[in-house]
Amino acid sequence: MRPGLRFSLIAILLGATAIFLQARGRSEVFPPRQPLQAFPHQLQAWSGSDVFIPQEIRNVLGAGDFLLRIYRQDDSPSVDLFVAYFPSQRAGDTIHSPKNCLPGAGWSPVDSSRTTLNFPGQPPLPVNRYIIAKGNERQLVLYWYWAHDRAVASEYWAKFYLIADSIRMNRSDGSLVRVTTRLAPDESAAEAEQRLVSFAGNVVPLLNAYVPR
Repeated sequence: MRPGLRFSLIAILLGATAIFLQARGRSEVFPPRQPLQAFPHQLQAWSGSDVFIPQEIRNVLGAGDFLLRIYRQDDSPSVDLFVAYFPSQRAGDTIHSPKNCLPGAGWSPVDSSRTTLNFPGQPPLPVNRYIIAKGNERQLVLYWYWAHDRAVASEYWAKFYLIADSIRMNRSDGSLVRVTTRLAPDESAAEAEQRLVSFAGNVVPLLNAYVPR
């Protein structure tokens, strides 16, 4: 799809979604959940340390709960975990796509695709896969939208389910989950992806406590 047409379709979809959600008259349901800061710092052999998110960035992100944490394991490259949860998307605070945020931070997409991750006891997990570059540095990014025990990679389907769940469940909450790792100079993208997939396997089973099903 041509970029201009894709942008127009997204803009129309976002506008229609915002109008629909604001038109809903019933009181919205907010299920109990744990705050993202309670997410475990220790995930198997991975040890995490929090990264401060400046207030000006939080203002851009909107009214939500956010987690940015760096996990390290032995001498291997670290993995960044970013989770953005919005209890409500009716007032215009919707999930920001990394497609827009990463270029704004100076990262250029080198390669993009979609893939499916498979973990024991979990349904197939569709994710977006990006290789991004800034100068000589390269990173591999996997991200997906997560809401109500359901993962989708497509922004279009995320908006569709946002409307459907608002009708069916009277809820508009949802989240973005992103994992990122640096590619070492002599490392292939496949090796970096293996590291991210192994790490994500520790994250996915825990999500429903922080992003209620």
